[in-house]
Amino acid sequence: MSVLNMVLYPDDPLTQKAESYEEIGPELVKLKDDMVETMHAYEGVGLAGPQVGISKRIFVMQEPEQDALCLINPEILNSEGEQVGEEGCLSIPEIYADVVRADRLVVRALNEHGQTMTIEAEGYAARIILHEYDHLEGIVFLDRLDILSRQAKLSEWNEVRARVLAEGPTAPRL
Repeated sequence: MSVLNMVLYPDDPLTQKAESYEEIGPELVKLKDDMVETMHAYEGVGLAGPQVGISKRIFVMQEPEQDALCLINPEILNSEGEQVGEEGCLSIPEIYADVVRADRLVVRALNEHGQTMTIEAEGYAARIILHEYDHLEGIVFLDRLDILSRQAKLSEWNEVRARVLAEGPTAPRL
């Protein structure tokens, strides 16, 4: 397993819609393992393909005290309710904002072995799934904010991004 490089917003492919997987093969098991290791190294709870430069419809997630899940070609079948909670993003480090999300959802996806699974999630798990699903659509959490909040956060991000790029890549916590 290896830690993958993190793509910083707004670099490609973060703002582009990811492509579906047409074939599921054994290489996806390694990719899933690498993505989970990367997510852990950066102390995240979710990580989508575009965040590591892979413009494909794949993401991993892990709630505390749960096993990591890999969702390939996910489809949101149903969502309902509303919750507001603070979100951040591994591709936009140090920036946080309250985001409105559905509170409950049903998602169907393939796992890394090509098996179909249907997941019912609520609360924090629903938030993780919706955040990562957005990445597959070329959307980041800042896009979910009202225009004034978004502009303020983008201004803040521009300062953070300039500092991060000037300092060079930072190693994740292992």
